[in-house]
Amino acid sequence: MTKTLGTLVALTALLTGCAVGPNYKRPAVTAPAEVRGASAAEAVSLADRPWWEVFGDDALKSLIDEALRGNYDIREAAWRVEEFRARAGVARSDLYPQVSYQGQWSRSRQSGLVLPGSAPLSLHDVNLGLSWEIDLWGRIRRLSEAALADYLSTEEARRGVLLSTVSEVARAYFGLRELDARLEIARRTTDAFRETNDLFSRQLAGGIASQLEVSRAEGAMRNAAATVPDLERQIVAQENRIGFLLGHNPGPIPRGASLTEQALTPEVPAGLPSTLLERRPDIREAEQRLVAANANVGAAVASFFPTISLTGAFGGVSTDVSNLFSAGKAWSIAAGLTGPLFQGMRLKNQYDVNVALFEQALVRYESTVTNAFGEVSTALVAYQKLAATEKEQAGSVAAYQEAVRLANIRYVAGLSSYVEVLDAEQQLFPAENSLAQTRFLRLDAFVQLYKALGGGWNISDPAWTRQASASAAAKP
Repeated sequence: MTKTLGTLVALTALLTGCAVGPNYKRPAVTAPAEVRGASAAEAVSLADRPWWEVFGDDALKSLIDEALRGNYDIREAAWRVEEFRARAGVARSDLYPQVSYQGQWSRSRQSGLVLPGSAPLSLHDVNLGLSWEIDLWGRIRRLSEAALADYLSTEEARRGVLLSTVSEVARAYFGLRELDARLEIARRTTDAFRETNDLFSRQLAGGIASQLEVSRAEGAMRNAAATVPDLERQIVAQENRIGFLLGHNPGPIPRGASLTEQALTPEVPAGLPSTLLERRPDIREAEQRLVAANANVGAAVASFFPTISLTGAFGGVSTDVSNLFSAGKAWSIAAGLTGPLFQGMRLKNQYDVNVALFEQALVRYESTVTNAFGEVSTALVAYQKLAATEKEQAGSVAAYQEAVRLANIRYVAGLSSYVEVLDAEQQLFPAENSLAQTRFLRLDAFVQLYKALGGGWNISDPAWTRQASASAAAKP
């Protein structure tokens, strides 16, 4: 038996050296020579830097580090990876012989066929069984290849969730700092308008000012004051949103640098477009989906060919456990061949299904790559143009502040009424709000660009996580 089994195993090893169906080759994609909107193509990219170096606010780094530990999407994605890792193991197990055992005990007595008064008969039956499908055409290997690719795609998806979480926390934090800045502007403006309203009220009582001036001053004050509770409402909602991203209950969020203190560089290197194919998690995930679809096509091709399987059994039957393997031993080994003869076009249609799924995965891969190039260009141009917008709006705010200062000088000198001061302040308020909003949009575009470039994609590396924790803890 041993010699026969060894011969079959050796023969199987020779026969399983190939797998039918197409082998995977990465599709050719047309990458632009340089990122649209970039000054020149260069190998250096913002995405080469880890997130704790990109974001300099210590409070933000602590929030991101906490989110990487507690975010619900990250935790779910990690378990999804474990699920598909186990599924890949299940598919791979079919490559090996399947050994099972069976034990049985029975006690019986046959009336009428034995002498009266005879004792019942006890039987002990133990068997070992072996079954093994010889993967002659590579069907099992293709299915295992597909399962492995599915597992790797979930790992890339997890990296994508990590990157999305980093960017979402950063964007939410910058949005919170924008609301803080607008709240400070609203309170400061409300106080200024309240002083104006009090002044006009006193002048009206003294017969100097008119009711029109008082009404205008009161309207400006109340208009500014109305924005305060609304901004406070938005701040609470934004803090709750950040708390959810961190994976904890609603509560206050610690602040660091103000909106205007957040570091931004004039030029952001985008790197070579071709590096996106290796860096962005969504592209890598889409490619693994394509690998799995290609392997399933191979498995469908293999289903047209016959299946060869080996079966074996060894066991014993005895009325006494001690003699189970010394008496009544039995063994058997067999080989079988089964194959399709007429399936009503089922196998052909199943093959067509897998080919269609492969073509769909190919389109999704190409679409993901093209979309990635567009996202990088959009975020890069937005960052550059918003910088120009912010510069102009900062000049506008400075001009309105100067107008308020000059209007006060003219009023003190008796050259104009205080209505001129009120008009200047009313123009300054929206200009300061617009500047704060543009500053946030520029920070948001910076985060979007970092994400679009695939920055921090290997953040799942434990070394990165440890360094991030140390960086966040190292307060000056």
